[in-house]
Amino acid sequence: MKSITFIKATKTIKGGCKNGIRQLIIMKNKSIIPIFIATTLVLASCSNNAQQGPPKMPPAAVNIEVVTEGSGSYYEQYPATVTALNQVELRPQVSGYITGIHFQDGQHVTKGQLLYSIDQQTYQAGVNQAQANLAVAKANMTKAQKDADRYIALDKKDAIAKQVLDHSLADLESAKMQVRAAEANVNGVQTNLRYSNIYAPFSGTIGISMVKMGASVSPGTTLLNTVSTDDPIAVDFFLDQKELSRFNELLKNNQQKNDSVFSLVLADNTTYPFSGKISSIDRAVDAQTGTIRVRLEFKNEGKALRPGMSATAKVYHRASGSAILIPYKAVSEQMGEYFVYKVTDSNTVTQTKIKLGNVLDTKVVVKEGLNVGDKIVVEGLQRLKEGVKITTDTSSKKEPKK
Repeated sequence: MKSITFIKATKTIKGGCKNGIRQLIIMKNKSIIPIFIATTLVLASCSNNAQQGPPKMPPAAVNIEVVTEGSGSYYEQYPATVTALNQVELRPQVSGYITGIHFQDGQHVTKGQLLYSIDQQTYQAGVNQAQANLAVAKANMTKAQKDADRYIALDKKDAIAKQVLDHSLADLESAKMQVRAAEANVNGVQTNLRYSNIYAPFSGTIGISMVKMGASVSPGTTLLNTVSTDDPIAVDFFLDQKELSRFNELLKNNQQKNDSVFSLVLADNTTYPFSGKISSIDRAVDAQTGTIRVRLEFKNEGKALRPGMSATAKVYHRASGSAILIPYKAVSEQMGEYFVYKVTDSNTVTQTKIKLGNVLDTKVVVKEGLNVGDKIVVEGLQRLKEGVKITTDTSSKKEPKK
């Protein structure tokens, strides 16, 4: 009877570890020794199955390349914005209603050209009144002058009291001061009258008017329009502070060495026909971004460039030394950062962050992250992850045995 129980228990192993143990528990036969032996066999079987695990993955087949140095010319590209070299907002200095607009929106205007007129009736009336008050003050001064001259002559003959002479001289000085005050008042109201006409501060292009005929304007707050120069025109971009010394040298030498040429690529990927030059470099580096603004200057005879346009500034750079070059296809991008898989001495790969320079045909300049002699993966990147074993044998077919 015990042997039969043992045989039944061992057969349950084929049904799996859990099923075998469950059947052992519910066996009707209560013999202790056969059940103990069968349980030991079931647990041993479970232990063997757990130790086997998934099969190991073979090494990933990739192509690698040794990092080398190269020299040559290349373009550095910077996102840029077209801006005017000189731009001013037109705002009134007096209040009133617009009575005249003397230009067409978007036209070229010349320095001193009349642009806007503000109602002048109130200011003209103020000028007339101030001039009349000035005339009265001058008449009073003339009278005071004659009285003083008369009293001075009488004083020489001791014909009047000294006090009368002193009063006449004081009245003369008061009259002179009243004349000066009246003249200042005339100048003030004449200035307001002049401010009622708004002229172009320099030659350039005027924008679309922000006000219409009859609109009420307030001094210093109402924006009338904007005037900007258009030829030459500026292009601004931001430069990493690490490259500032080279651009300072270009600005100092005014590009006499011709080692760099500034060109512009427009938003439609066309190249602007004129080359530019450095106009200025900003006074300070932005502490938050570590960049500094550089301004280029371009001809703009046909007004193809307009303030606010987006473009790409290209700097043709002939490198004086060597640069690290790698195939561009070896680079992978993750969240705006660039990486390559570098091969270690143990024939595994590690993901290495790099800083890219400019693209040279099928290669790219590496500024940071790699050294000459490093080995990187150039093909088979999709099969890789950190620490994976690799093999450089990429043949898909094995040669037949002889």
